[in-house]
Amino acid sequence: MIPWERLDGVTLEDGVELKLMRRGSEYSIMLGANELMNSRLSGSEEALAAYAIEQLGGRPAPRILIGGLGMGFTLRAALRLLGPDAGVTVAELVPEVIAWANGPMTEVFAGCLKDPRVKLHQGDVGELIRTSQGNWDAILLDVDNGPDGLTRQGNDALYSAQGLAGAHAALAKGGIYSVWSSAPDPAFTRRLRQAGFTVEERATRASTRKRGVRHMIWVAQRP
Repeated sequence: MIPWERLDGVTLEDGVELKLMRRGSEYSIMLGANELMNSRLSGSEEALAAYAIEQLGGRPAPRILIGGLGMGFTLRAALRLLGPDAGVTVAELVPEVIAWANGPMTEVFAGCLKDPRVKLHQGDVGELIRTSQGNWDAILLDVDNGPDGLTRQGNDALYSAQGLAGAHAALAKGGIYSVWSSAPDPAFTRRLRQAGFTVEERATRASTRKRGVRHMIWVAQRP
């Protein structure tokens, strides 16, 4: 078997290393000993985009905010489903992740960052949400491991009652707030409803082959 090779890494503010690994044509982004994503498992991240865009129902010139670049699975799925009049902003806090997208993982990203509909923002998606008022038709979050934060304590604010109130205000009427998580979180579902969203929970396979572990996606809508 081909061994894993460490390509690069960065120590995050909480003192844990985020690293990019490669084995043949397979890539993995790991936080310490925990795998956050793998280039062979894109199903649930693609579904994050598909579920939200389906709920938008063909809204003209939609403005989409994606929190978390990762391996670009959600972005590429969104671009396949959106028309030429759409605009997609991707916020990524860690500059090394952006460098990996434009360097070792260029083939994985398949040119999606050069799509004219895409704007890449190096910074905190939470700040973009807090400074928006009715600007976004959809906000898609694949940040950390879901509401139960793993990589950065500061991410917890996104999923707090205050963070959800900010997301509600940042969405246009009828807008979609969709969140990826590695596992269910009933308390988060309750907070979404308390923030004024209608909520659907969708357990979704990690693999595009419709097998293996399931991840959780919340599809919440501002009435």
